[in-house]
Amino acid sequence: MAEASPEGKTEQVMNTLDPANLLKNEIDQVGRIYNIIVEFFTNYSFQLIGAIIILIIGFMFAGKIANLVLKVCEKHKLDVTLSRFLANASKMVIVVMIGIIALGKLGISVTPFIAAIGAISLGAGLALQGLLSNYAAGFNIIIIRPFVVGDTIQVQGVRGLVKEVLLAYTILTDEDDVEITIPNKHIVGEVLHNSKHDSLLELTVGIDYSENPLEVVAMLEDALGKLDIVSKARKPLIGIDAFADSSINIAVRLWTPTENLYSAKYEAYKEIYLTLDNANIKIPFPQRDIHLIKDLA
Repeated sequence: MAEASPEGKTEQVMNTLDPANLLKNEIDQVGRIYNIIVEFFTNYSFQLIGAIIILIIGFMFAGKIANLVLKVCEKHKLDVTLSRFLANASKMVIVVMIGIIALGKLGISVTPFIAAIGAISLGAGLALQGLLSNYAAGFNIIIIRPFVVGDTIQVQGVRGLVKEVLLAYTILTDEDDVEITIPNKHIVGEVLHNSKHDSLLELTVGIDYSENPLEVVAMLEDALGKLDIVSKARKPLIGIDAFADSSINIAVRLWTPTENLYSAKYEAYKEIYLTLDNANIKIPFPQRDIHLIKDLA
């Protein structure tokens, strides 16, 4: 077999690099792509239209089912968080089912996808253990409901009103409208304080030993019980807390709505001061008695 001469090889390379040939090759590629697209739509146009119609109807149906589930939950006065979770979960399940039906309409088998999703899920589960633990904890919170939206909880040294409970995290708010995001894995399994809508204020004031502490307690009970900041469900608890070095300490425990915690504290202290001042009750300052002993030597 005769080998091609160097001149023939050079001519072949030049023909390949010729602009006219390059343009022709690009036109041929575009033509092949066009033919593939035309052939696809010719063979699968009705299946594609059917799949799109199925998806549109499926999304509309899923939305209506989610709204229906939400209304049923609200009718039976279920928790807001649980109601939203059930509505979203039902919508997600229907959308997945509709997607499988639409893929089947196009002749695409979902079995390889399911196997791939399983393998990916296994790898993602190992890589995202922390995130998945948050979701598992969130699901636990939604089902068991140790607290609901509007409750006051304290966990991990953080206190606030529950604004929203999501699968991954829980959002709290305080009196300053600061949103506190707590991953759910740091809530489940921890010691949780739930005081419902109210928070406890613990106050103290000292009076002079020359005063009658029982009369002071009665005056403070009458004064603080009339404040609007005090919870109507629980009366203030006031009594002698300690006999200190310079004063008799009176302790005040009262419940107030969490969203007004600090303003309630300041108003309560103001009322305590005015009540004691109007009754001429002395609030002593720290004192020390010093005895000097003369050296008789």
